[in-house]
Amino acid sequence: MATARSYSKCALVIGVLSTAEERRAELLSVLEKNFGPIEMQSPSMDFSFTDYYDGEMGGRPKRYLLLFSRLVDPSDLANIKIRTNELEKLFATEEGKRHINLDPGVLSLSSFILATCKDRSHRIPLHDGIYGETTLIYKDHDFQSLPWTYADYRSDEIRSLLRAFRDIYKKKSAEK
Repeated sequence: MATARSYSKCALVIGVLSTAEERRAELLSVLEKNFGPIEMQSPSMDFSFTDYYDGEMGGRPKRYLLLFSRLVDPSDLANIKIRTNELEKLFATEEGKRHINLDPGVLSLSSFILATCKDRSHRIPLHDGIYGETTLIYKDHDFQSLPWTYADYRSDEIRSLLRAFRDIYKKKSAEK
């Protein structure tokens, strides 16, 4: 019989889509108050993979990713997503339209898992309407996409960034 063990802590990564670049410093401050110091942030990248968010967000958003210093228990991913959903409302219009979309995920040596509120056949229910999705797996010294991986996470730019985040995480987990 197998024995359940504690999960290894993971790196917290939050993907940001934003049409409110002028509020970036404010957003980063709010996120650090909630999740601790930011270890690394990517430059803003054009988000041209879909126009899904353009109407709600009032234009074409920019994408950037944040790596947080504090490691997290991966079983907290649903709670983190619930909190980021609440934080999105701080930056929304009075009509409730978002200018900032926050996508939290946990990065381990073997995978990158995103949290989502959308149910699909390949997503695992966590709790309170939040699902987990293995978005990328790490195999053969690189992140590999899966049939459902979002186009931006398939991109060389994002996968390269996640490799850099993984290297930082690998050093941190070796120190533990």
